[in-house]
Parts: sequence; structure tokens; C-alpha cells
Amino acid sequence: GFMTRYERKLFDELKSPHLKYWVPFVWFGNLASKARKEGRIRDSVDLQTLMNEMNKYRSWCSLLFGYDWVGIPLVYTQVVTLAVYTFFFACLIGRQFLDTEQGYQGHDLDIYIPIFTLLQFFFYAGWLKV
Repeated sequence: GFMTRYERKLFDELKSPHLKYWVPFVWFGNLASKARKEGRIRDSVDLQTLMNEMNKYRSWCSLLFGYDWVGIPLVYTQVVTLAVYTFFFACLIGRQFLDTEQGYQGHDLDIYIPIFTLLQFFFYAGWLKV
């Protein structure tokens, strides 16, 4: 509903090896300039504000396109690997049962298989490998 059928046809016929997110921005800029010449936008300051906001939004779209286009550097995968293994090492230490000989009230010997910790490890390690 943002484009007319004619605009959609023009958009689809445009050949580009990359994404065509910038085409509506060019159309908007041309229409805003035309509206200023016709007097629909009364002040050049208003036109400048519109164009600044449009350029800000366009730069956000190009930044998003850049994130999609450029792969994740190897250092990020190394950092994530280190974080996952450090987290599980801390879980092994932090999720141990308390020694009943110390006399902590309300804490009995709790020997169990940490099912949820194992599930976390399998999920995180599996996602890490993906």
C-alpha cells in the first residue's frame, strides 16, 4: 500500500545487482523538491528538515545493508566461543552443592545431575557450532 501499481512496476523493472532500498528515497527527494517549487512546502527550512530526516533514515538503511553484506569477522566467533566456555566453567563451580558438614541451616546434601545446566551447555554449544 506504500506504492502505486505504476511505481511498483518501475521499481520491479529497475535492474540492480544489490538491494534497491535507495530508490524510494530518491523518489521522495524529487517529490519534496517539486513540492517546494510548487509552493506546497512553504519554507526552505522545512524542506531542509524533511531532507535531513530522510537522509538519516537512508543512512540507517545503508548501515543495515552493510551489516548484511559484510560477514562477521573471525574475532567475534572467537569471543563468543570464549564467553560460552567461560560461562560453563563458572556454572560448574557455581552450581555445586553445599557441604553439609559446614552446618548451613536448611541445606541438605543435594547430589543430582544438573539437567538444566547440561541442556544449556548442549544448546549453547550447538548454537556455537552453527
